[in-house]
Amino acid sequence: MAQTLRVFNCTRNTWLVSQGQVASNLWTRLVGLMGKRALPQGFGLLLRNETAIHTFGMRIPIDVLYIDAQGKILRMTNAMPPAKIGPLVHGVQDVLELPVGTLTQSDTHEGDQLELTIV
Repeated sequence: MAQTLRVFNCTRNTWLVSQGQVASNLWTRLVGLMGKRALPQGFGLLLRNETAIHTFGMRIPIDVLYIDAQGKILRMTNAMPPAKIGPLVHGVQDVLELPVGTLTQSDTHEGDQLELTIV
């Protein structure tokens, strides 16, 4: 059964993800967003237990958050283009992939505290 994800930025008092998905096993993390032509606003893909990502096989740029075990944003990348390798960030527990523009529109910053709800 697919898990539904919601992400709230407690620091900015704004929703980042209203209807997202969780990639928690090897296959779902491997496939990720490959082949997607667009992502709807409010979508996000949480890659559980990942410390770095790549965008090989992707067709669109994405915004990326690197999150520690307490939900704090350790690093962020705006509009990461296809065919790139993201940084390896010390202390990261999960990586959140978002539609491009989400971070700018929500005024999200490194150090912000997130609340992740998975049902």
